[in-house]
Amino acid sequence: MHYQLQVIPHTLFFKFDARTSRGAIAEHQVYYLQLWEVDKPHLVGIGECAPLAGLSVDYRPNLPQKLQWLMQQLQTAAIELTEANGTQLATELELEDWPSVRFALETALLDLKHGGKRKIYTNAFSHGERGIPINGLIWMGDKSFMQEQIKKKLTEGYTCLKLKIGSLDFATELELLESIRSTASAAELTIRVDANGAFKPGEAFRKLERLARYELHSIEQPIRQGQVEQMAQLCAYTPVPIALDEELIGVQQPEARKKLLEEIKPQYIILKPTLIGGLQASAHWIELAEARGIGWWITSALESNIGLNAVSQFTANYDITAPQGLGTGQLYHNNIHSPLQIEQGQLWYRQQEQNWGSLPAQALL
Repeated sequence: MHYQLQVIPHTLFFKFDARTSRGAIAEHQVYYLQLWEVDKPHLVGIGECAPLAGLSVDYRPNLPQKLQWLMQQLQTAAIELTEANGTQLATELELEDWPSVRFALETALLDLKHGGKRKIYTNAFSHGERGIPINGLIWMGDKSFMQEQIKKKLTEGYTCLKLKIGSLDFATELELLESIRSTASAAELTIRVDANGAFKPGEAFRKLERLARYELHSIEQPIRQGQVEQMAQLCAYTPVPIALDEELIGVQQPEARKKLLEEIKPQYIILKPTLIGGLQASAHWIELAEARGIGWWITSALESNIGLNAVSQFTANYDITAPQGLGTGQLYHNNIHSPLQIEQGQLWYRQQEQNWGSLPAQALL
């Protein structure tokens, strides 16, 4: 079957400098993939390719050229894309080392197969019947900026907060946690922290001990990825449950995924489809984790509402009770208008209240 593909580049602008331990970002370059069958141009599926600097293995100068190559492949070859399967797409279109492209094409195909209406799965969430619990994300900044965010999120009804740590002085970050806990106990409010690999292996356990007094749900990636032995030791003895995040990036082969989980034995893993190769790759990680008694949750990776919608609908296929990391759709000045709404700490899909907006009218690659 022949497909036509168009690529629309779009620069998203943050409402504030989004700071992590890797630095601050003010904008995010994404690419929208519009896919249709040659003989059915009226039905268009849309996916989002949104690699992140410093994280995505396919954040490379030649990404636009790769997307142009992909356009040519789909226009000139009769490729059977009949299954929404990331492994199949990677094999047939050579996308093994291009996880964000793989995610975009996979979700564009799903959208196309379901009528090109941004409803890629049929479930209670996509029908607007059920919300997904999410954590309130607290970005790094000075103490007053973080306190302001915390107060706002609590007012908005969140029962789970996630704090980015590793940028301020550690004592100041402990003061913030102390302040939160003086307001709400662990029974009233779940707290997650994300170090983005900021701790050094030699200091990590001591810092985890100090963090444990605040009854945290978990800490994401306390040390940087790639230090398997040190991470395994931390997970074995940690007083705060550890969630692997960046550690999963670039681990594409099924056997490599099994090996990683069995060597490190984390308490949780965090799945970001854009970074780990798509929805089917995420489903495989979930299968492996559940078989080993490892918890998991799903997080968006600063996509616009196009990518966030795909990740959210995929997430809703599972019996979700724990808060997910799907609250990043409010970060940009120029996001794509969507039916996604947040109410009392839950993400909803409410198309009866808000239709999808148009993609930016930019020159196509």
